[in-house]
Amino acid sequence: MATLTNLLDFDPAQLVAYCAELGEKPFRAKQLQRWIHQFGVANFDDMTDLAKSLREKLKTRAEVRAPAIISDHTSSDGTRKWLVDVGNGNAVETVFIPEETRGTLCISTQAGCAVNCRFCSTGKQGFNRNLSVAEIIGQLWMAEFELRKTKGIEGGPKGERQITNVVMMGMGEPLLNFEPTVTALKLMLDDNAYGLSRRRVTVSTSGVVPNMDKLSQECPVALAVSLHGSNDPLRDMLVPLNKKYPLRELMAACKRYLEFAPRDFITFEYCMLDGVNDTDEHARQLIALVNDPVVGVSCKFNLIPFNPFPESGLVRSKNPRIKAFAQILMDAGIVTTVRKTRGDDIDAACGQLAGEVKDRTRVNERMSKMAEYQQKFGPNFGKIVEIPS
Repeated sequence: MATLTNLLDFDPAQLVAYCAELGEKPFRAKQLQRWIHQFGVANFDDMTDLAKSLREKLKTRAEVRAPAIISDHTSSDGTRKWLVDVGNGNAVETVFIPEETRGTLCISTQAGCAVNCRFCSTGKQGFNRNLSVAEIIGQLWMAEFELRKTKGIEGGPKGERQITNVVMMGMGEPLLNFEPTVTALKLMLDDNAYGLSRRRVTVSTSGVVPNMDKLSQECPVALAVSLHGSNDPLRDMLVPLNKKYPLRELMAACKRYLEFAPRDFITFEYCMLDGVNDTDEHARQLIALVNDPVVGVSCKFNLIPFNPFPESGLVRSKNPRIKAFAQILMDAGIVTTVRKTRGDDIDAACGQLAGEVKDRTRVNERMSKMAEYQQKFGPNFGKIVEIPS
């Protein structure tokens, strides 16, 4: 049996080209796209305004297939988390965070992650593979229509949309899976699909500088940068990618991105780790960094209380320390927010469900070394230098 073409893999231009291969006019692609992405229809027989001949062609050659749901959990605070199957024993997570004025979906772009940030539970898995376009946009497709189904809302135009914002902040580094990520972004923005504003779609990156520049040219959306360290030695330890693209290079790339971004600021994400990166001096270093006369950048800070996971070896900063840290930034005129912890009762930090896999990055071994060295040399060992591999 011939392999079916998954129509979730196509951005608007690609779907037009596919319809042309079938001998169909471009308007058929727009019809198809609306049925798939605005109405959530996967059965071609139900796409009633398509010519019967086209429906018959599609039934033998194409499909609309999102990743299958393995588990579906809803937190007491309304946060909903799906674990979805992406094949070969791999699973990724998709998280919906409802608020009064918006609903935000956090999407994964890779199975595992090669960046291996020290505070991220996804890093425990190591990197397995990039997700396809269908596996990325399929998370939005699945979540939007699962949410509508839960509320008893029929498929329809974007006025009934449950998801108003999308953040590429789930498992993986989006800019290391560049082409599929950009194709998925184009679908999110297209008026015949999800029609989201560029301001309401955010890509989060650990700082893949060349691809930040590419994104600014191909599909500039809101940008969030996982900073987490106020100086290079500290960030080298927490975000190993910093060794390749150090802070001044990263900041210069942020400044370039703002020439094309839909917002006039970069969001810097900063995970608050007790005794590691949360002192007053660290806050002052951040102020100096973003106000640098050469590479300084208009920004806001989103302070993220660390969401603990087994064997991380790290502890969440205390609330008074987070508040004091935030106040120093705000006193310097920098807009600063503290992310609310959501979905703790369903392990809603990305990677905590899918992380129950083979330890490809030898995290357990490294954490054992940390405990051994801290016992030998004192509790501060490993706070400012990297644990030997």
